[in-house]
Amino acid sequence: MSPKELKVVFGDKYKIDVDYKGFTIKTDQPVRDGGDGTAPAPFDYFLASLASCAGYYALAFCRERKIPTEGLAMTMTAEKGESSRLMERITIAVALPEGFPDKYRRAVVKAIDHCTVKANILQAPRFEVVVRP
Repeated sequence: MSPKELKVVFGDKYKIDVDYKGFTIKTDQPVRDGGDGTAPAPFDYFLASLASCAGYYALAFCRERKIPTEGLAMTMTAEKGESSRLMERITIAVALPEGFPDKYRRAVVKAIDHCTVKANILQAPRFEVVVRP
C-alpha cells in the first residue's frame, strides 16, 4: 500500500492547516500556548478522531441489525497522568437505545473495540522524522 500524504500548511502565529483527501483540517493552539484559539489544537483532533471512530462502530452495529438508534449516545473521557501528562486512561461510555436487545450488549462493545483509531494506538507505527533539502 502506498503512503498517504498529508500536506502541512503553516499560517499566522500557531495556525496550522493540514490538507488531506481534498479537505483542509484547521488547527490552532489555545491562547495560553501562544495561539489564537480559533480552531481545535492538533491533540483535540486526535481525541475527537478516537471518539468519532468509536461512535461510527456503535452506529454501524445498530444500523446493520436494523436496531433503532434514537437514544444511542456516547461520551468519552480522557485522563492524563500527573507526571507524564500523557493519556493514561480513556473511557468510552455508551448509552444504548431503549429496547436494545440484551443479546447484543456484549457484541456492541466488541464492535466498538474494533475502532481503527484505537487499533493504531495499540499497535503503534514506527515514527521517523526526516529533513529534506
